[in-house]
Amino acid sequence: MRRAPLLAALLLAACATTRPPQARLGLKLAPAALGTSISVQQHLKVERNGRTDDLDVALQVEPDAIDVVGLAFSQRVLTLHYDGKELTSWRHVMLPSQVRAEDVLEDMQLTLWPAEAIAAALPQGWRIAEQGAHRTLFLDEQPIMQISYSGTPRWSGTVVLDNLRYHYKLTIQFAVPTD
Repeated sequence: MRRAPLLAALLLAACATTRPPQARLGLKLAPAALGTSISVQQHLKVERNGRTDDLDVALQVEPDAIDVVGLAFSQRVLTLHYDGKELTSWRHVMLPSQVRAEDVLEDMQLTLWPAEAIAAALPQGWRIAEQGAHRTLFLDEQPIMQISYSGTPRWSGTVVLDNLRYHYKLTIQFAVPTD
């Protein structure tokens, strides 16, 4: 079935278009900076240019590593492993070269890691502000990204990331753990 890799390519390409200068931070926080270990399942929905694409993701964060597996139509299309020093990834051959593991890692960390850990790693000109269930990332005092959380901790409920620079909206629905 060739449709699954194509759908995943479109989904991930929504976050990986040609970038304006200085658009990405190159943020790579240590896995331990999250402050806890988590193992969650997510359903991602990316909306861009009137189009919506979906992807299921398994995310595991331990103090020494981050592992991500992305599935479309039950087929693996992306894996990512980061040990705090080296980022390794695999992607389905149909995914475009613009889909960068570095960008996936950065968006995940900007969404889930504590604002204090992010602030300590931001280069000059960038800042993060957090008020209640909302987080905003600024570059030269211009908002670049707005993130809203429906639950506590940040990896529960629904998270909505609105990327103002690249004009896409990512909705992350975390699966409710079963006991």
